[in-house]
Amino acid sequence: MEENKEILVIIPTYNELENIQKLVPQVLAQNSKIEILVVDDNSPDGTADAVEKMMQTTSRLHLLKRSSKMGLGTAYVAGFRFALERQYNIIFEMDADFSHDPEEIPRFLETIRDYDLVIGSRYIRGVNVVNWPMSRLLLSWLANLYTRIVTGLPLKDSTSGYKCFKRRVLEAIDLDRVNSDGYAFQIEMDFKAWKKGFRLIEIPIVFVDRDVGVSKMNSGIVREAAIMVWRLRFLSLLGRL
Repeated sequence: MEENKEILVIIPTYNELENIQKLVPQVLAQNSKIEILVVDDNSPDGTADAVEKMMQTTSRLHLLKRSSKMGLGTAYVAGFRFALERQYNIIFEMDADFSHDPEEIPRFLETIRDYDLVIGSRYIRGVNVVNWPMSRLLLSWLANLYTRIVTGLPLKDSTSGYKCFKRRVLEAIDLDRVNSDGYAFQIEMDFKAWKKGFRLIEIPIVFVDRDVGVSKMNSGIVREAAIMVWRLRFLSLLGRL
């Protein structure tokens, strides 16, 4: 990574008022070249209003307001388009709820120098998840095992939402054909980057479940991911990724 290139951290939000006010300054503090894009899905709790207020004190914070709750995948795709249009070189995905530790960002930035996609993995060194019930932990671990078996994707944590891309990865993926959400979205982006020959690496992180707010996980997200892995496998066989 060249030192004079900009970094964009994309943070989708829906009802994250309390978290976003604490998270933004912590993320910006990690590197002077970091900028943040908050993609807000019309949060009724005033998340977007809080971001706009913070924007008055820093030029490194941006806001994309959407008219309704449209899902995580489309939020990231909108953020990716924003990043590509404005020529950011390094683009992060990051949750708004502090499950992803901002202090890990420098380690991602160091690692991305030699790779194209860096994935923060909960499972690369044992299981590093805090405050999840055993049922959810088992579901996540099995989802990743299932993905590896079906697709061959050589990752321990293909459903992780804490990751860092070089711009050329996003330029190579047809964003118009990325329509998945949740777990499936993360798997789809990893798989397409891998199949296009980019260099992927996992680095260990500790995932801490949210203290404030409500999880967006639901059974529909799990079903979508279960179907998506087969779709990716067949599209790959047909050369249509």
